[in-house]
Amino acid sequence: MRRYGKNPDEDDVRVRPNRKGNRPRTNIRPKHEDAREGLVLTVDRGRLTCLIDDRKVTAMKARELGRKSAVVGDRVAVVGDLSGDKDTLARIVRVEPRSSTLRRTADDDDPYERVVVANADQLAIVTALADPEPRPRLIDRCLVAAYDAGLDPLLVLTKSDLAAPDTLLESYGALGVPYVVTNREELADGSAAERVREKLTGRMTAFVGHSGVGKTTLVNALVPERRRATGHVNAVTGRGRHTTTSALALPLPGDTGWVIDTPGVRSFGLAHIDPSRVIHAFPDLEPGTEECPRACSHDEPDCALEAWVAGGHADPARLYSLRRLLSTRERREGD
Repeated sequence: MRRYGKNPDEDDVRVRPNRKGNRPRTNIRPKHEDAREGLVLTVDRGRLTCLIDDRKVTAMKARELGRKSAVVGDRVAVVGDLSGDKDTLARIVRVEPRSSTLRRTADDDDPYERVVVANADQLAIVTALADPEPRPRLIDRCLVAAYDAGLDPLLVLTKSDLAAPDTLLESYGALGVPYVVTNREELADGSAAERVREKLTGRMTAFVGHSGVGKTTLVNALVPERRRATGHVNAVTGRGRHTTTSALALPLPGDTGWVIDTPGVRSFGLAHIDPSRVIHAFPDLEPGTEECPRACSHDEPDCALEAWVAGGHADPARLYSLRRLLSTRERREGD
């Protein structure tokens, strides 16, 4: 019901006094031109540890950011107390544009995306060759997520002293994914860390893998001054125990790069993936899609890639690998 007339004059409008005596709210927010840039190292219950110059500063998200969250790897603008002293708290007022965003969902039917890390340029997929047994479908899903996010994948195979890597490597040979094979003796003497570190130089690399594969053990070997807790594999279930509970960015010795240790995953949902973006990781196949029908899944009778491969433009094994990755959403990771 209208309280006032259609065209009320000033006498018709009742203005309530501001009892607190402060200024009314405004949508105009400060620009924070004096904010310093920081790198988010870890996030723990609403508190973010940021690296500003050579200091670690604890900060919280400013209210004006709303629902926008900052994650490990984000470049952020920080104001307030930047001393890094104990019991001080700064504010993150801006999250800078991201160069890449690695996402996952809980499963393929979950519409809620979880951002794993931001601004990484390489994804190290760590899997054990035994104890626990490798899960190729999980590797496939991580590869799809990496290609979708524009990250270069790196396959890191651990525990080669328990099983040979040949069969697993053969299944990914057509993809041309770089790899490193390690064993427990090499981890102990440091030679495994050196070979992995060569693949990480000058890059920000996120490490993913399910629990018990030796991911955090490898990170500890790469950055020995920041050792994280490690667990063991359950002899009955064959599963590892979660020991890493939050992602953490660590600088490699000599500031030669960054590694981001992430919590172990039991699933890697791909509900957010647009299959049309995965083809961009196959430059030898992508030109062949120009004649594909609209909304082609690249795994149907009318797909132009069949003729493209038959014409000798690409290796048939590459097309098989592409279709295997694109169909991974229809398969459970444990299959």
